[in-house]
Formats: sequence, structure tokens, C-alpha cells
Amino acid sequence: MLPRHLSRTVNPNGGVVYGRVVEEQFSKDQLLERIVSTENIKLAWKQVRANKGASGIDGVTVEDFPLTFRECWSEIRSAILEGTYIPSPVQRVEIPKSDGSTRPLGIPTVLDRVIQQAIARVLGLMFDPYFSESSCGFRPGRSAHDGVRQIQEYIAQGYKVAVDMDLSKFFDTVNHDVLMHRVSRRVEDKRVLKLIGRYLRAGVMVKGRHLATPLGVPQGGPLSPLLANILLDDLDKELEKRAHHFVRYADDCVPRRRTQRSEMLYIAVCSRAALKMRVGPSEPACRSRFQTTSSCCGKEPWW
Repeated sequence: MLPRHLSRTVNPNGGVVYGRVVEEQFSKDQLLERIVSTENIKLAWKQVRANKGASGIDGVTVEDFPLTFRECWSEIRSAILEGTYIPSPVQRVEIPKSDGSTRPLGIPTVLDRVIQQAIARVLGLMFDPYFSESSCGFRPGRSAHDGVRQIQEYIAQGYKVAVDMDLSKFFDTVNHDVLMHRVSRRVEDKRVLKLIGRYLRAGVMVKGRHLATPLGVPQGGPLSPLLANILLDDLDKELEKRAHHFVRYADDCVPRRRTQRSEMLYIAVCSRAALKMRVGPSEPACRSRFQTTSSCCGKEPWW
């Protein structure tokens, strides 16, 4: 039986909906067959269509996708199962941030968004039940509002000091080997691991140039939030082992303690844990600032 929160199918943050289980039965070594099953692909396509979004490097829009790929889907499915499918590079665009800098966003093709969504649907059922209750970002039935409520509970319990922490350039500096090791803890089908690895290394198109991606998880694809949560779950477990109170939303974290002295110990713990997850960032693994006031926001598929 699925955990209760997996039965909720509304995710206002654009994450993957895991609530329905593929009806066909597959063994552990048939995980890829489950991912590309007719039912799962249909549900993945419905989610991609609902999210809309821009076209990738092939120029195919969500509206054009059914006519473009309906007839050749069986060939694409066969290529995925045979391990010969090569994902397209993502289209990189820069999104302005409030501080004047920009955030790189990768836009996969609609086809790759459907495949990523299908992967995320199945892997989400395998990983999400084991994630920390303090992780609120990009999970079914969870939102920033849940994180705010949890912080308010900590405040009511007397935790008055907060650290607003962000893992610097997290999505840009993820080490692929470290990430894939975490994924392989629950995924036994090596074909699925190979396909995810190809998505990580698909590269980006910047002003017509194809650039390699030896590090990082491109933000913008349906699979990226789940991969981020898989990697950061080790950080959550380390903080829980040390009895810290915290709320994490993707790579942003707000831990709370009763005194500033205990917060400094917390920052040191986070830095060591974050360094284990990635290699070679030029910035410190964590950056933090003390915040003494609470701030809340408070059949084959027919597309």
C-alpha cells in the first residue's frame, strides 16, 4: 500500500505526480519496461501537456508533439529498450534573479520531457516514501506552505534562531558519479541507470553551440527535482541523526535552534555533509546568514 501522501495528485510546484500506479506487473529487472509501458507514457504525456512550456532545440511545441511523434513512438520505445536512444541537448536560457544575476534554465525537447516524466513517475514511487518529512520541495502533496507550517511549529516550540541556508550553485555542481551511486541504491535495472546517465550528459545548446555537461543537473526537466531530492536526502538524514530541526525546499534550507552557538555547529555539519555530495565547486559548500526574526511565505499511446 502506498503512503497516504502519495494518494494526493495535486502538486502546485510543477513536480511529478506519483499518485497512480502502472497497472501492468513487471519484475525488478524490468523497470525500464514499466517506465515505457503504455499506461505510464500516457500519464507522463498528460502531465507534460498540462505543464505546457516552451519547445526545445527541435522546435516542436507541446501542440505539435502528437502529430510529430505519434507514428514513430514504437521505434523510439524500441530504441529506449535496446539502449540506443540518445537524448537531445537541452536549450539553455538565462532567467533573471532578484539580485540582478541570472539562473541557467535547461529546456529539454517535448519528447525528452515525456520520457523524463515517465522515469520520474516510476522512480518517485520507489524513492519518495523514504525521503525526510522535512523535505517539502517538488514532492507530491507537499508545497512551500507545508514548510512554512513546519517552521511555525518550531517557533511555537521555542526555536527562535534560524539559519537561512542555500547550497551555492547546487544544480550546476552536482557530481554525476555521486548522484548515480545514490540512484543505484534502489534502481537495479542497469538500463535505467544508463538512460539517466545519458540525460545528465546530454549537454546544452548555447547560442547554437553544443557544450558538454560533465557536472550538474539542468534545471527545467521533469527529472531534475527528483534527482536533486535523491542526492540531498543524505544531507537530510545526517541532520536528522544529529537531532537538528530544519525544513528543506530543494537546495534551500531553514534550520532552527534555540541559540546562535548551536547554529554555528549546525553550519559546520552542513558544510561537511554538502562537500560529500559534490566535488570541486569554487564557492563554499554552504552559505548562511543569521536571521533572528521569523519570515513566512508563511496499446501504443495516442497523444
